[in-house]
Amino acid sequence: MIIRVLIAFLCVQLTVAQTKDSINSKTQTKEAQVIAVDTIIDGKSTVLKGIEPVNDSLLRKAFEDHALAAEFDKKWMEELYSSSLFDTIYKSVSELEYDEVYYPELPTDTLKKRLKELDAKTPFNIEYNPSLESVIKGYLKRRRKSMERLMTLSKYYFPMFERELDNHDIPLEVKYLALVESALKPRARSRVGATGLWQFMYTTGKQFGLDVSSYVDERNDPLMATEAASKYLASLYKIFGDWDLALAAYNSGPGNVTKAIRRSGGYVNYWNIRPNLPRETAGYLPAFLATMYIFEYADEHGFVPNKEEFNYIETDTVTVKQMITLDQVADLTGIPIETLQFLNPSYKLDIIPYIEDENYVLRLPREYIGPFVTNEKHIYAYAKAEFDKREKPLPQFFETNSRIRYRVRSGDYLGKIARKYGVRVSQIKRWNGMRSNNIRVGQRLTIFPRRPAFQDNNASKSTSSKATGGKTYKVKKGDSLWSIAQKFPGVSIDNIKKWNNISGSKLKVGMILVVSKK
Repeated sequence: MIIRVLIAFLCVQLTVAQTKDSINSKTQTKEAQVIAVDTIIDGKSTVLKGIEPVNDSLLRKAFEDHALAAEFDKKWMEELYSSSLFDTIYKSVSELEYDEVYYPELPTDTLKKRLKELDAKTPFNIEYNPSLESVIKGYLKRRRKSMERLMTLSKYYFPMFERELDNHDIPLEVKYLALVESALKPRARSRVGATGLWQFMYTTGKQFGLDVSSYVDERNDPLMATEAASKYLASLYKIFGDWDLALAAYNSGPGNVTKAIRRSGGYVNYWNIRPNLPRETAGYLPAFLATMYIFEYADEHGFVPNKEEFNYIETDTVTVKQMITLDQVADLTGIPIETLQFLNPSYKLDIIPYIEDENYVLRLPREYIGPFVTNEKHIYAYAKAEFDKREKPLPQFFETNSRIRYRVRSGDYLGKIARKYGVRVSQIKRWNGMRSNNIRVGQRLTIFPRRPAFQDNNASKSTSSKATGGKTYKVKKGDSLWSIAQKFPGVSIDNIKKWNNISGSKLKVGMILVVSKK
């Protein structure tokens, strides 16, 4: 009897195991079957129908993400870049209109042919569409003068852009992006603080090695900012594998691009995700491609840019060995202060600091490099003497909310007034609603100064020192206060300025200067 029961029990276990395997099989019927053996009453086996589990509709389902967009996000997070995004588009780009533009000088068939030619020689996806046509024709019709000015500026900036882009294997056509970003203004600043030719935010600039201090903003340095932009674009291309998407991410951030990919249903072509991008980014690539087209076909459309004032290769740098100001350099070399400000836009107060382990450089027209280096000792001695006259510490600031009303005097011009108070000509014009640089004697100007004007207490007053009967000198072409002072032993630049009632550094050919008291 005991043996019979054990045999029956083993049969039950074997049968149950077989049943489980059968249930898990893909060929099993929908209704699972279970075989049970009654070992207590009669030992007969019975087939029982299994009960299917019912899914609870209230249970939260696991949502599936778009795999490619999620992979882009993952790569971006791995880069550990800042979440600070760029606000880099001018108002005109964010408000681009795509209505049909009447411009018979550019037939649609001709445009299609040229876009196809551009597409063949660049990695960007340049395909004809009506929106792009309207932007190109709108630029040709309404922005001809501004485009010619940009073409003039580009002759200085493009060589340095191309060098850095090539060093980082970035398509050279990306140089046109700086036109969309900043209109080639090295001190351009957006409403949210993006700064420089390539419009870096503070934290993003820091990540790519662009230092910002009270004296220096390297986001404004053309070379350093271009190098940083190249590195950033290279990292974006590494993530997206598409230059159109890399540019979109440069503008609005990778997160907005991956959101647009998800909302579009998984498309990864810029033109397909464009309706889901922020408005300014939606106009970003059309503006970039339109700018590229106009520059590449400028001759065909009769653009005549002005002759450039500088070529990049006609300038060079010298590392400063002591704190010096652009005003002092202008006094000593005769280079207009506006030229020095253009060549050295990263110095916020027009002061080049000297800090150990930092190599701050002064960029000059090449012909001035030799004389500057030859006379370094004298130049730095003059700079030190100038600083010693001023109250310490440097720099001194007015309160940010202070305002003065300046009365224009005879001999004033906006550049002179701007230097006096440590501000920009463009700021004075903006504060006073001015459209030109013209001012008149007696005019009142509102100014928010950044530093006080240091007055020379010994400066000559209304009586000219020319009446003293001292030796005079007639200014020749190429003369500067520094070169003239060197011609007369014991005479300093300060002497010449005081004896002739000169406050700036500009000289005119033919001027008669007093160069000695007797």
